[in-house]
Amino acid sequence: MRNILFVASEGVPFIKTGGLADVVGSLPKELDKEYYDVRVILPRYSCMKQEMKDRMEYLTNFYMDYNWESRYVGLFRAVVDGITYYFIDNEHYFTNGSVYTDDPLWEIERYGYFSKAALSALPVLNFRPDLIHCHDWQTGLVPVYLKERFQDNPFFQGIKTVMTIHNLRFQGKWSIEQVESITGLSPYFFTPDKLEYKKDADLLKGGLVYADAITTVSPTYAEEIKTEYYGEGLEGLMQARSGDLRGIINGIDYDTFNPETDDKIPAPYSARTFRVEKSKNKTALQQELGLEVNEKAMMIGIVSRLTDQKGFDLIACVMDELCQDAVQLVVLGTGTDQYENMFRHFAWKYPGKVSANIYYSDPLSHKIYAASDAFLMPSQFEPCGLSQLMSLRYGTLPIVRETGGLKDTVEPYNEYEKTGTGFSFSNYNAHEMLATVRYAEKIFYDRKREWNKMVDRAMAADFSWHHSAEKYQEMYDWLIG
Repeated sequence: MRNILFVASEGVPFIKTGGLADVVGSLPKELDKEYYDVRVILPRYSCMKQEMKDRMEYLTNFYMDYNWESRYVGLFRAVVDGITYYFIDNEHYFTNGSVYTDDPLWEIERYGYFSKAALSALPVLNFRPDLIHCHDWQTGLVPVYLKERFQDNPFFQGIKTVMTIHNLRFQGKWSIEQVESITGLSPYFFTPDKLEYKKDADLLKGGLVYADAITTVSPTYAEEIKTEYYGEGLEGLMQARSGDLRGIINGIDYDTFNPETDDKIPAPYSARTFRVEKSKNKTALQQELGLEVNEKAMMIGIVSRLTDQKGFDLIACVMDELCQDAVQLVVLGTGTDQYENMFRHFAWKYPGKVSANIYYSDPLSHKIYAASDAFLMPSQFEPCGLSQLMSLRYGTLPIVRETGGLKDTVEPYNEYEKTGTGFSFSNYNAHEMLATVRYAEKIFYDRKREWNKMVDRAMAADFSWHHSAEKYQEMYDWLIG
């Protein structure tokens, strides 16, 4: 039996702000329980739902030195779906109205504390992992602390670490002087070959230097981050560690996202029945959102954070042109004011064609995946992307830019070979995107049989967690030996 510990800043079902939480919640359940005892350690945030806090039992507490003080570390435990979750409790660090704050130095202090506390808790919990799987910059100090102050303790010797990059843009950077003082790490660690990045301390870089292996969330993104355009300043390190770097595509929960059993959509359907049943979801959503009710109109869905990274500057550039076409556009999400207001404006200008839902709603997202014919995702970069996997599952054909996980998961339509599960364009260019949308419109309206065969292929694609789990297991076995 191999012991694996996941350390992360969020995880379903306890707390979620993004795709990281889905990975931390789903992957442990899919790993083979005969061979792996997988446990998860998370912060115990005050903003967690009360029903989730009620499932936790208090275990014990201890004190550790951190930032020149003796700090309380409370330990809680909960078991959900056969997985043991531990929680680090400290009111000073985890009593916020939300998971993350806008203060970078405070974030570094909080997650430095969490990283050290997670390691310090292991002997107290009497759980010795063979491997610690760290996620994103918030846990970047785990491999560093493990090499720095825990190696003298026989309990910690030989523990391997994996660092998974979910998004390289976020690295946890601040001045060396303050980070050195807060974390208690010696000056030895703050050099350009370790944590230093352009005279700042960089927590993610520290994790990437000291981890035994590095993964990211798609094979294409693993290649992209070795280049200057995508490397966010760490491309040299990624090239140097390319032998230890692999890309493993995320999965989605095929029980949660299943059009046949989804109780959030008005008309469930399967790959066998979508030709008759799927459009009922479209007309129901048109009625609900005040769009023109027409089951034959092509509906394009967008469920996203409304930010530059997601390609909304491209959409802004051609939105008026797009609204001249025979399409309806349904948008769900929040983000920068510029894009929120743009969609509100076009919903006002084209009331029967554009619906702007500037908030987030899980039930509405399911309705959009089920009701739409196509799903637009023109990201500037996309480490993995989950929305295109959900839309494939619902037979809603993705229109994507060929980057990161989008390139790995959406096969572009080839009208000559009769292959493909969606549409894609390669250059980050608004009119190239518009041409691809219009090509999709043409197939939808003029070659309906071809479109439906593409939906068949999309719904047959398998991006469940099962495949990803096998690849992670291979890596764990390779590392642990």
